[in-house]
Parts: sequence; structure tokens; C-alpha cells
Amino acid sequence: MREVPPVPKVPLPSLSGPRGCREDSSPPARSKVEYAYSDNSLDPDDEDSDYHQESYKESYKDRRRRAHTQAEQKRRDAIKRGYDDLQTIVPTCQQQDFSIGSQKLSKAIVLQKTIDYIQFLHKEKKKQEEEVSTLRKDVMALKIMKVNYEQIVKAHQDNPHEGEDQVSDQVKFNVFQGIMDSLFQSFNASISMASFQELSACVFSWIEEHCKPQTLREIVIGVLHQLKNQLY
Repeated sequence: MREVPPVPKVPLPSLSGPRGCREDSSPPARSKVEYAYSDNSLDPDDEDSDYHQESYKESYKDRRRRAHTQAEQKRRDAIKRGYDDLQTIVPTCQQQDFSIGSQKLSKAIVLQKTIDYIQFLHKEKKKQEEEVSTLRKDVMALKIMKVNYEQIVKAHQDNPHEGEDQVSDQVKFNVFQGIMDSLFQSFNASISMASFQELSACVFSWIEEHCKPQTLREIVIGVLHQLKNQLY
């Protein structure tokens, strides 16, 4: 049997470095910059994110402040337009007040003049309502007189010979005297003689109160009934 020749020994590579030191298989050390960037607090990207977030917060606050300022300005403009409209509408605000000269009216004066003018309008409205009520009463009295005259005319047409008997001038005078006596009683009780001014005022007041159509009608009817009883 043939012998197998021995395997030659292959020399192993040296584990020593160029200076006879053993090579280190650990990874290479990182630089200080790499360690600094490896920390999240010093990451440049994170710093940019914080900066943008802070800028967003500031811009949001600015927008809110700007919106609030605009709303406040609109409110003030609306109030100013309201005061300007009051000065245009209220006549007393357009009249010159010599106590303040040519100065612009303050808001307090504008409001006070507006209140005074509204109260004046309320009084005028009440006065007009009273006048309308008085006129309605006068119209009602005239309607009653119209109905009475129509009845007189109808009665005369039904009995045309009833009025043939003429009355004397004395009867006419008695009718007139009875009316005047009744009016003079109310006139004497209502008129003041203290001064001519009071006399004038009382005369007009007496005419408005005691010379209404309804009042005169009642006086005439009373005088005629009294005279008729005396004659017949």
C-alpha cells in the first residue's frame, strides 16, 4: 500500500499590527460632532421644528389680536354712526347751543337732547289724540243735529198747515232772551276780570267749553220747551 505524503503547513497571518500591537475588532470611535447630533436635544431638525412651532404660536396670537382689534373698531364705528344719525334726526341737536359755542356736541348732550325730543313727541301725540277725540265728539253732535233737522223737515212735510200760525216778535225775542240768559250764566261764572289778558283767555276757554253744538242744542231745546209751556 502506498503512503500519502504529509500536508505542508501553511503559515498563519500575523495578528499583530504594524507596530506589533493586536488589531482591535471594535467599531471605530465616533467624533464629538456625531455624538452631539446623536442627542435629540441638539438635533438641528428638532431645533427647526421648535422654531417653526414657536413662529406658528406667535402668528396665531397675532391673528387673534388683529381680529379683536378689527371687531372693536367696527363696534366703535357703529356707535359713532349711531350718534351721527341722532344728531341728524333730532332737530334740537342741529340748533346752536350758545353755552358751548362752536364746540362739537358731546355724546352725553346728544343723548339728553334725544331723550327730551322723544318726551316732546309723546306729549304732542297725547295732545293730538285729545284733539281727535274732541273732533269726534263734535262730529257726533253735528250728526245728531242733522237727524233732528231731518225730522223737523219731515214733520213739516207731513203737516204742511201746522206752521201757518205765525208767532209774534215778542215770542222770537223771548226765545233769544232765554238762550242768552242761559249762556250768560255760564259766561259770568267762567270769566275772570282780574286783567285783560285773563279776560281774553277766559273768553276763548268759555267758547270752547260752553258753545259747542251739542251744548247749544240742549239750551235751545230747553228754552223752546219752556216757552211752549208758557204759550200753550
